[in-house]
Amino acid sequence: NGYKAYWSDGAQVLAPHDTGIIEEVNKVTIDQVKFEANWDKIQIIGGEMDYDYMTAVHSAMIDQDVINRQKDLNIVYSAMHGTGRVIVPLCLRSWGFQNINVVPEQMVVDGNFPTVVSPNPENAEAMTLGMKLGTKLNADLVVATDPDADRLAIVCRDDKGEWMIINGNQTCMMFCYYIIENKKKLGLLKPTDFLVKTIVTTEVIAKIAEKNNVELRDCYTGFKWIAREIAISEGKQQYIGGGEESFGFLPYDKVRDKDAPASICLICEIAAWAKDQGKTLYDLLMQIYAEYGFSKEFTVNVVRPGKTGADEIKQMMANFRSNPPKELGGSQICLWKDYQALTATKEDGSVEKLDMPATSNVLQWFCTDGTKVSVRPSGTEPKIKFYIEVKDSSFKCAGCYERCNKAAEEKIEAIKKSLGLN
Repeated sequence: NGYKAYWSDGAQVLAPHDTGIIEEVNKVTIDQVKFEANWDKIQIIGGEMDYDYMTAVHSAMIDQDVINRQKDLNIVYSAMHGTGRVIVPLCLRSWGFQNINVVPEQMVVDGNFPTVVSPNPENAEAMTLGMKLGTKLNADLVVATDPDADRLAIVCRDDKGEWMIINGNQTCMMFCYYIIENKKKLGLLKPTDFLVKTIVTTEVIAKIAEKNNVELRDCYTGFKWIAREIAISEGKQQYIGGGEESFGFLPYDKVRDKDAPASICLICEIAAWAKDQGKTLYDLLMQIYAEYGFSKEFTVNVVRPGKTGADEIKQMMANFRSNPPKELGGSQICLWKDYQALTATKEDGSVEKLDMPATSNVLQWFCTDGTKVSVRPSGTEPKIKFYIEVKDSSFKCAGCYERCNKAAEEKIEAIKKSLGLN
């Protein structure tokens, strides 16, 4: 059990406050712990906070007209036994969506999460009941929030009418694409607007931003770093969206952490926009790949429990630093980034300084063909994570998807072999 500490701007704490809080916690002895609540210091919030929040969520909307035209968009929603069950349907209705269907078994608050193996949007199994109801109701899309309603899952129909789960990288990419495209079309995109993504999230977003002359900032994994970018530019530049590959997105700056209710509303707006053009979210995804190039991402989690495991992970990182790979699955590495040393080394041996707010135990390798591999030990679990991203510039239309996807899977296996992960 634990809790997250937030600072006055509503974002998770960063240095020096994180270390300051821990120092105070460590000073506490068991005899100082108070078991009787001091009600003078506790404020129970009510419906007025929901109203304020829903008003804030409404500000993330880009195009009310498209929602009005597609107000009957057939949406299936699951709260996965958690906190989204009340606020998400309310927010969707406040945006103008009228055909919202919920997965009844998963709208029951239950910390045992009886209908899923794990209530994690990253696990396809957690979406089974939603897809089943979606099939029964012929839904346009199935959406879900994790139990604390900060991450979202999206399921849409592919070109054969089968359900397809959109992964976290695709989700973030689709949000950024739509925000830029529609703000531009409606004359709402300003030169001072900026997007943020984490360093391990797909580089396709960088291409989208670059082509549209929108500033994109890279930050460390975790929404506290995205919130930091909002804070340091407050009053000078406007944040218009940011996210990470692990199914978290924040489409506005009223909240300073990943926010599923607002993101759910916006993905439904995107689905309405696609439907307005006779398309699905899948068609939109294929459209993005055709314009910016195909990309496939895959994460390898190497679990090493216990003290020996921690030592092994530490040694793996040390080995990668002292003896970095020369190639990845046959692709030549042209850039090495070490966020602990804050250096970027090019293949000609030249070294540049990385401009980051702190050091982090992360390594990245970039190849001439667009392949990217990031390596970082988990901060919360006994594992080391490898984020693999491969590109294919031969993607021209939706008909290329299966071929490019298969080639990418083979390439990922070759990269895993290069890293000794097979």
